[in-house]
Amino acid sequence: METEWKEKKADPTAVETLTRTLGCHPVVATLLANRGIDTPEEARTFLDPSLESLAKPYTLKDMDKAVARIVSAVENREKILIFGDFDADGVTSTAILNDFFTHVNAELTWYIPHRTKEGYGLKPEHIAMAAEQYVDLIITVDCGSDSFEAIEAARLEDMDVIVTDHHETPDPPPPALALVNPKQKACRSGLDHLAGVGVAFYLVIALRMAMREKGVWQEIKEPNLLKSCDLVALGTIADMVPLVAENRTLSRAGIDVMRRGKRPGLKALFDVSRVDTGVLDSDDIAFRVAPRINAAGRMSHARICIDLLCSSDRNGAEQKAALLDQLNKKRQQTEQSIVADMEQRIARHPELAQGSTLVMSDPSWNPGVLGIAASKAARKYACPVVLISTTQSPATGSCRSINSINIHKALGQCSEVLQRFGGHAMAAGLTIREKDIKNFSAMFESEISAMINGKDIKKTLDLDCALPIDTITKELVEQVDRLRPFGTGNPEPLFYCKDVTVIRSAIIGTRHRKMVLAKTADITGPTMEALHFNIDNPDDLPSHFSKIAFRIRMNRFNREVSPQIIIEEA
Repeated sequence: METEWKEKKADPTAVETLTRTLGCHPVVATLLANRGIDTPEEARTFLDPSLESLAKPYTLKDMDKAVARIVSAVENREKILIFGDFDADGVTSTAILNDFFTHVNAELTWYIPHRTKEGYGLKPEHIAMAAEQYVDLIITVDCGSDSFEAIEAARLEDMDVIVTDHHETPDPPPPALALVNPKQKACRSGLDHLAGVGVAFYLVIALRMAMREKGVWQEIKEPNLLKSCDLVALGTIADMVPLVAENRTLSRAGIDVMRRGKRPGLKALFDVSRVDTGVLDSDDIAFRVAPRINAAGRMSHARICIDLLCSSDRNGAEQKAALLDQLNKKRQQTEQSIVADMEQRIARHPELAQGSTLVMSDPSWNPGVLGIAASKAARKYACPVVLISTTQSPATGSCRSINSINIHKALGQCSEVLQRFGGHAMAAGLTIREKDIKNFSAMFESEISAMINGKDIKKTLDLDCALPIDTITKELVEQVDRLRPFGTGNPEPLFYCKDVTVIRSAIIGTRHRKMVLAKTADITGPTMEALHFNIDNPDDLPSHFSKIAFRIRMNRFNREVSPQIIIEEA
């Protein structure tokens, strides 16, 4: 499928103003304007975010109720259960609350459900388990917003439930004692971009404030919450929420904490992931660390991650990190098998991929890795994808979207044939009876078709601006790096240029090409090192490109620091 290249058009006046007032490169001013940052004040806040600028925690609805109940529980030695989700967002949320409550010597336990055996969210059987353990208060993290039955079961057991979450919330919401979720309609905090771990961290900030007023820190050393920002950054970046506003501030602070390597569990993960902590960035977290965290819940049990992240034992942390590395390798193999199976079926039956959606199911697919496979399929086939494993009853599915098509809304229109669904606009999960999959597929196709209203869904490449390769300098790369961390909502800048010639070329591994490029009009002039990963045909290597789309990076190989480009498409 041919990709459509779209260049963003920054306001020239804003670019000129930013260049002049900030003293920055015009390219950097263009990047800021492309991201909706078009005044010097907004730019300074974006480039130099401060923890002092964070929104106040009590702007979140029900935060006051949650804090009052939790402080009472801690004072009265009531037993608290932290109930988390099994992904990186959920386990980092659980770890943050575990660290804080352990610090204040609370009566505490935590629980992460098994992804396959128990599924997502708080359920009545978990309430029965909590009752057997004489739990007085349950605090959910990264889940709970649709747990009506479980919360009602807790009420019958005289057990309070506080929900902290960031997923889409039904209206009316479940009758929890407190629902701290910025996505609920009645919340006016403006913090709906937070990940679950961000909501949990705001709860901890509010608890520290309340305990300060009560004089708790006169007897116990007040915790330095900056140290917890490493977990906030990990969960936020892993969950792919927009890296803007509070998320950007907390992630940037957290990356700085990570680079110091003070948390044994993360240090062990960095080592096994071959991450250089000195230059660690959001890419390392998203593509190396987070997959290993998520592999536990996908292939085994996510409780391993809580033990790892909360561990003070370096040797024990190294053993758990090595286990996560092995689970991630197993996850990769399983995922590759599912993707290969899909592609073989589509090759035999091309009509499967000719609609506005792609819905497929199979009894042999591991439900734990369907989300990753669905993401790859959504990008390849340029449509919303639902993959369903019928290995157990009810069947379990993962959904991924593209081009801002709201699949959560579409699933809502198909709810009559779904047993359960939840998630976000771009990523969701569902459970369904196997006999209803065919009907669901037709309904989902109809809903998505209505959303796009007859328009072809195309693979698109959003380009920031033209950038001739002979103008790329070390200083420019350093200025662009001030926009980091990159991620959802703040994508890594993508540039383009035309008419370049390959001066030298070599294949690295089997499918990666390393090149030296120059402008065709001046091949004796300045050159630029380029890398092109996963090329289609290593036996047919062009010596000239009419145009290339690329990202700029700093090459730190062998301690030599120089700019290079990473080709996205040519």
